Amino acid sequence: MRTLTKTQETLIISRSYAIPELPEVETIKNQINEILPLKVISCTQSSVISSIAHTPIDLSNRKIIKVHRKGKLLYFELDKNEFLLSHLGMTGGWRIGKERPSDKIGLKHNHLCIKHSKGYLSYIDPRRFGHMYQLSESETQDKLAELGHDLRSKEFSIEYLTETIKKYPNRQIKVHLLDQSLYAGTGNYIVNEICARAFVRPTRRNKSLTLTEIKKMHSACKVVLDGATQTGGTTFQGGYADTTGSAGGGVGHLVVFYQKICQLCGETPVKKIFLAQRGTYYCPKCQK
Repeated sequence: MRTLTKTQETLIISRSYAIPELPEVETIKNQINEILPLKVISCTQSSVISSIAHTPIDLSNRKIIKVHRKGKLLYFELDKNEFLLSHLGMTGGWRIGKERPSDKIGLKHNHLCIKHSKGYLSYIDPRRFGHMYQLSESETQDKLAELGHDLRSKEFSIEYLTETIKKYPNRQIKVHLLDQSLYAGTGNYIVNEICARAFVRPTRRNKSLTLTEIKKMHSACKVVLDGATQTGGTTFQGGYADTTGSAGGGVGHLVVFYQKICQLCGETPVKKIFLAQRGTYYCPKCQK
């Protein structure tokens, strides 16, 4: 992981935040699985849980066996063939601790607090943009089917990427890659970085891409995800934190996203535009 210059640190801290994407959700999933399985002793909910939970949540005296992930969706495997589905939205996250969260954010924004024999597992969400459901196994499968192939799955192959790109020839590639019904787990910073590392300008139409460029994007996807996941996710100001409340170190892997100078060529100022109302970053020299 490269070391950020003082200029890059200032740029990132002062201007950025992002919704948790695949590497951040994967980090949370792995950390929660370290304390599972567990038996729920009690489960308390905030007065505004209804703005997050779209079904009644009843976990008292239930067993949480394991947590899985598809795209940016966590689904907790419960006993009695049920699942608790959790999408973190913009500021949601899970915290693990021996004590009930007692800091200012924890007290005010702890919307679901699970007490178990080893401590507490809490869902924290200051802006309440997350989504939660308690569903049967069949209902859970229906929900998961709404998402495309996970970027980490073997189904996300070069052939699949090529087929789905060709299906929408007039889409701009950056906008296309954000489609969760095709690619589960993508997000704005990930897609910006994939395009950069594949040397493809994000404004390109799908029909203009060559097979070689598509293969480069597929390879770039693994590089981007691995870099962010290995450092515990990517944290921007006021954004994601893992289950301990710690920030991820993925900003050190960014080459264009919220960068002043392209980190690939090391000399060209990064250009920012908007596509589909999302901040889009690219290097005019590297990305054609």
